[in-house]
Amino acid sequence: MSNSLIKHVRIFDGSKSPSFVGDVRIRDGKVQTISKSNLEPESGEDVVFADGMWLTPGFIDFHTHYDAEIEMAPDLSESVRHGVTTISLGSCSLSLAIGDPVDLADMFSRVEAIPRKNVLSILEAKKNWNSAKEYKSHLNALPLGPNVTSFAGHSAIRAHVMGLERSLTTGERATKQELAKMNEHLEEALNEGFMGLSINTLVWDKMDGSRFRSRPLPSTFATWSEYQYFNKTLRKRGKIFQGVPNVSTKINLLMFLWEAFGIFSKPLKTTIISLMDVKFDPGLYKLLNVIGRITNTLFRSDFKFQALPEPFDLYADGMDVVVFEEFAAGAKANHIEDELERKMLVKDPKYRSWFKRQWTNWFLPRVFHRNFKETKIVDAPEKSLIGKSIDEVAKERGVDSVNAFLDLVAEHGNKVRWYTVMANHRKEPLQKIVSMKDILIGFSDAGAHLRGMAHYNFPLRMLKLVRDAELENKSFMTMENAVHRLTGEIADWFGIDAGYIKEGKRADLVLIDPNKLDDNLAKDVEAPMPFMQDFKRWVRRNDETIKKVYINGKLAVDNGKPVETLGKESGYGKFLESQLGN
Repeated sequence: MSNSLIKHVRIFDGSKSPSFVGDVRIRDGKVQTISKSNLEPESGEDVVFADGMWLTPGFIDFHTHYDAEIEMAPDLSESVRHGVTTISLGSCSLSLAIGDPVDLADMFSRVEAIPRKNVLSILEAKKNWNSAKEYKSHLNALPLGPNVTSFAGHSAIRAHVMGLERSLTTGERATKQELAKMNEHLEEALNEGFMGLSINTLVWDKMDGSRFRSRPLPSTFATWSEYQYFNKTLRKRGKIFQGVPNVSTKINLLMFLWEAFGIFSKPLKTTIISLMDVKFDPGLYKLLNVIGRITNTLFRSDFKFQALPEPFDLYADGMDVVVFEEFAAGAKANHIEDELERKMLVKDPKYRSWFKRQWTNWFLPRVFHRNFKETKIVDAPEKSLIGKSIDEVAKERGVDSVNAFLDLVAEHGNKVRWYTVMANHRKEPLQKIVSMKDILIGFSDAGAHLRGMAHYNFPLRMLKLVRDAELENKSFMTMENAVHRLTGEIADWFGIDAGYIKEGKRADLVLIDPNKLDDNLAKDVEAPMPFMQDFKRWVRRNDETIKKVYINGKLAVDNGKPVETLGKESGYGKFLESQLGN
């Protein structure tokens, strides 16, 4: 393990304390010395002169779906190269800690838009564990890039105990014995340092595979009394309840809030996705902010929305994107795996009429704006389409925009690729969101939606948002607070040993060139994934912004590029146990 001395750097320690220029010495994986005075280099030290640079704690991404990728590429370099040194697995009720490989592949793949064949082959080849304890040992045996934390996934536990078919059947309630067994698995996970339990109540998230294709996930079939059964354990032990609300009904959100209330009993630490400035409802973020404030003040709760500090944009290949799961006609098309069969469906006049009625129905619940004026075609076999919105194509063809879209899918299937922005498109509302007390900065979904979303560098975009305002003399947040929101605040809330630069603590550090917090952070590329037969995912690369990343004192990224040993030798990251309730 190399020892390093970083000199003349502006140090943000992860708290809200003022930053300062000083030197930091890394020795034996820990921060040995932080000094405002000049430190002299010692023999064998790697000396880094960092004048004008910023040094921050490693960033924390508490909402990823790297559960499958970590088995094939444990370096997780797409996050590490952007300064993320700690990630979380087990979100949205999905976990690979327990269960049958085929069942887990069916639960995981379609929801997270990862090719099922790849997930299944990974699990069938690798999975030799079947408990939280064994899973933690397995993770610690991997040559990890970042540190890892995890939730226990309710869908995985429920399917394992009840059997997949019963767990996916309406009206089939878990017996007392099954609830007790599920709770045993939860207790074991908490004993092993898992942060809590994740559930999913959103019926738009569907099963993959041929056996139960298009049924919602097992967690959605549970009653609220089942969630409450486990929440007794979480509340008693001070652990976290992570959830995906069902946006089809307002009552569902109220149930999450009720669970969080601390006025009648001990508060239940609760976090749900997601607070955004959505295009279709420009006032929604204000309402959610009021709800969060009331929940945490009047009802003495510990409730947090998850929020991203950047535009929430996405790419879509034809209809192969999660927004079409919002309504029945779109879900029916995505139920069909065969592209030729799907093309035939969208040519059917009855289907087209049904699709159009639902697409334009403002009374159906929605997250997506469903406005084809807000799209841009970025690739298609018919090159004249590139650069146009679907609405512009409709005008050229003399049809309405819905018919134009269905025609494009019928003609080109998934080969027509288009882009849109769903939320966080306005600067001032976004500044207000990231300043709200009742949010946590996160929800990248890193490792999932590989062709559709690319929020891996969200910490850098948060820093850019704050720095841009400073440069415009319109500051809305100190840079120290911005770093705190990305590091120390998250570590404290989740109870993990990370998020700060302190003497004697693990050296998870990021060296940043602040002059490169620029518009290049939004530029994107399609990058081959060698461990998935060069399947191309959408990512953003900011190699000039991140100068160095240290994980456990070891150099993981140098001049924007992951070092060759990352993911090839053990000792970079490790499983971090949550200390909540201990």
